Amino acid sequence: MHQNYSTAIRQPAPQASALSDAAAAGLLKTNGLNEVAHDKPPHALVQLYLAFKNPFVMVLLVLAFITYFTDVQFAEAGEQSWVGIIILTTMVTLSSLLRFFQEYRTGKSAEKLKSLVSNTATVLRKPAKGQTRKLEVPMSQVVVGDIVCLQAGDMIPADIELLESRDLFVSQAVLSGEALPVEKYDTLGDVAEKSAQTASSEDVTDRTSAKPGHRSDESLLDRSNICFMGTNVVSGIATARVIATGNHTYFGSLAKNVLSHKRAETSFDRGVSSVSWLLIRFMLVMVPLVFMINGLTKGDWLSALTFAMAVAVGLTPEMLPMIVSANLAKGAIAMARRKVVVKRLNSVQNFGAMDVLCTDKTGTLTQDKIILEQHFNCDGELDEGILHLAWLNSVHQSGMKNLMDIAVIERAAELNNLPLGYSKIDELPFDFIRRRLTVVLENRKAQQLMISKGAVEEMLAVSTHFQDGDTVRELTLAEKIRILKQTQDYNAQGFRVLLVASKTISSNQNQYKVSDEKDLVVRGFLTFLDPPKASAAPAIKALQEYGVAVKVLTGDNPIVTSKVCRDVGLNPGTPLLGPEIELMDDIGLCQAVRECTVFAKLTPMHKSRVVKALQANGHTVGFLGDGINDAPALRDADVGISVDSGADIAKETADIILLDKDLMVLEEGVIKGRETFGNILKYLNITASSNFGNVFSVLVASAWLPWEPMLAMHLLIQNLIYDISQLVLPWDKMDKEFLKKPRKWEAGNIRRFMVWLGPTSSVFDITTYILMWTVFGAGAAYYADGGGQSIMNSGWFIVGLVSQTLVVHMLRTRKIPFIQSRASLPVMVSTVVAVAIGCWLPFSPLAESIGFISLDSSYWYWLAATMLGYMMLAQLVKTIYIRRYGVWF
Repeated sequence: MHQNYSTAIRQPAPQASALSDAAAAGLLKTNGLNEVAHDKPPHALVQLYLAFKNPFVMVLLVLAFITYFTDVQFAEAGEQSWVGIIILTTMVTLSSLLRFFQEYRTGKSAEKLKSLVSNTATVLRKPAKGQTRKLEVPMSQVVVGDIVCLQAGDMIPADIELLESRDLFVSQAVLSGEALPVEKYDTLGDVAEKSAQTASSEDVTDRTSAKPGHRSDESLLDRSNICFMGTNVVSGIATARVIATGNHTYFGSLAKNVLSHKRAETSFDRGVSSVSWLLIRFMLVMVPLVFMINGLTKGDWLSALTFAMAVAVGLTPEMLPMIVSANLAKGAIAMARRKVVVKRLNSVQNFGAMDVLCTDKTGTLTQDKIILEQHFNCDGELDEGILHLAWLNSVHQSGMKNLMDIAVIERAAELNNLPLGYSKIDELPFDFIRRRLTVVLENRKAQQLMISKGAVEEMLAVSTHFQDGDTVRELTLAEKIRILKQTQDYNAQGFRVLLVASKTISSNQNQYKVSDEKDLVVRGFLTFLDPPKASAAPAIKALQEYGVAVKVLTGDNPIVTSKVCRDVGLNPGTPLLGPEIELMDDIGLCQAVRECTVFAKLTPMHKSRVVKALQANGHTVGFLGDGINDAPALRDADVGISVDSGADIAKETADIILLDKDLMVLEEGVIKGRETFGNILKYLNITASSNFGNVFSVLVASAWLPWEPMLAMHLLIQNLIYDISQLVLPWDKMDKEFLKKPRKWEAGNIRRFMVWLGPTSSVFDITTYILMWTVFGAGAAYYADGGGQSIMNSGWFIVGLVSQTLVVHMLRTRKIPFIQSRASLPVMVSTVVAVAIGCWLPFSPLAESIGFISLDSSYWYWLAATMLGYMMLAQLVKTIYIRRYGVWF
């Protein structure tokens, strides 16, 4: 691809020669459609498979498989042999199908965001007989060698080499991030001509007019006679030859490079993997211990294996895939109400875990609209007369007005005393060589006035005087240097500067030439700015309050970017430029990104490297961008965010699409992501610690009791009732303090939580063993006739389920439960229902069939005392834990 551009730059543009219809058809058949690579949504069956591809689901399926071959107790009871299998497969199926339906639905919504309009291009084609004619053809059918005709408003259909152009300005913001359009022209000879014409002013400009952010090493996008696919014509006309189509274009190569790389593992993926392996390691330790102790003490090794498998299920938070999917789906639905489409459910949690947001500048922090900021005279004072002259120049020019002309006209419209009564005599249009536009006007007294505005250096080259108050003074070299110094000061503040000059013409005429642009009087300055969005500053402040650092990654000028950053409340510091990043290795870049806020003059690959460096430093990184140049970074970020008005490749690559480009939505997304993740962590921490406590209690019981304290089927039923009660956790509330900091999956915190809080329940499990053995006669029954297991099973089943369900309210908050923080109504109701079912089962008609027995009514007093003691101890341990580690969850 690069070779094509280099050749096009070196060689003079050939004479335009239209392709024949037959030749174009042959090239289209050989090279394919003029389309770039893009993400295709996977087939529904593939999406369904991916929904089941989850570490916890894999663990449950393995346990179900083993249970099928080992659960001999169920096999003796006929159809009950399928109870364990049904429970496990139901959990797996429900959670995975919920995930599939939500992601499939949001994927369809994202597809609808793509434009339904088929874009066309105007090309010259030669029929078999007859003369060359202009045709409107779909952009996908443009081929290499086609002659394309362009005018204002057209999209560039492929990478093209200009053959002829006039006043052609192209917006490359989608590729480069540069807000202002750039001029493109057909041959390099113009540059030499311009240099010759402006040589007289080089003694000034060489010393004092170095442009901020200028790079001597011209990048591909700076090539003046090459226009790129995906950019658009702002003004002017051109004829060009297509030199690359489809994946061979600059855009296409970028898209192909993005899609050829596997999507990076996100913070969510890494977290789920680490937690999964933590639980698997616990199982690999605990399950063999339970198996060995039961086998050695009871002598029934097959029964011990069955019970060990049930313990493995008990140690696994079976409903975690479903809880995760339900939470993420609820978060996605809530964000959809705020006009945010979530393409990948995992990104909801990544949104909450995000602690660094990288964002483009143009159109994200700024309005992507040039405004006239100020109009100064030569002394740097506001002067309405300068605006009058600029308005006369802009409003009377012909052709499509550029962004700065529009800005001048819009600002002047706010005035009540516009200089009327002028008629246009002639115009000298803007061109790349002169870099100025001049109009000649005549007033009602038949007096002619020449008004010119343009780039500072070029305006100084044709000016001989300047306005100093009410006096016109000679423009000496010292004054030129002073004006250039003023220009640099404005540039340093982030402004683009134009100079306005005029002169009264004594000898009236009807036509003027470029040679008449001389002896002008400099009147003053116009300063332009792409202003920040009104929502940018409060949004950035809100993100910072929630622990999210904001960094700006742009292809634009570093000085302009720094000015915008200061305006929105960011301290830009010293910007890091793309050429500097080129010279850094990955280690050096990781060190540099720690301190830098602004990264300017970046290519797409530079942005991607910055994102990866931040991730290597342990950050969860979000990237907000809407251009083609943002696609690699969007793909590599933990959460890629784009907008519905962005480039197709950006929307395809992003995880989240904003239907309104409002930065305040980001704050809401962070909060919703943290609420979602907080409720997931509640279930995981509380369930894992409770299950660990139960398994620890089983180890004690296996070493002491003559039988299992609970049958394998009882463990499964207990887990099922508890887990179903926790399905409402997505509707629980989170403490505001929890939402203030980014949260990640941290296996170490979960392990510590399990070790601290798990054995707390074991204290009261052991007291329950003693209670059932002594007070309720399990021990006496054992010594009398070898019975007593039903008494033990019934008593501990209720204690285990009630304690596990109630402790959710103790551990769901770091505050005092029920007083300082209360769970939501759905959680309260589910708790009551689960406790009621657990207490009813041993006294229900089903009791005998599942191995339970009715207990004496005094049991309820002991149960109440046990629960009260357990909740008090849990609150005490929680308080000590928070004081020691300073965190909860």
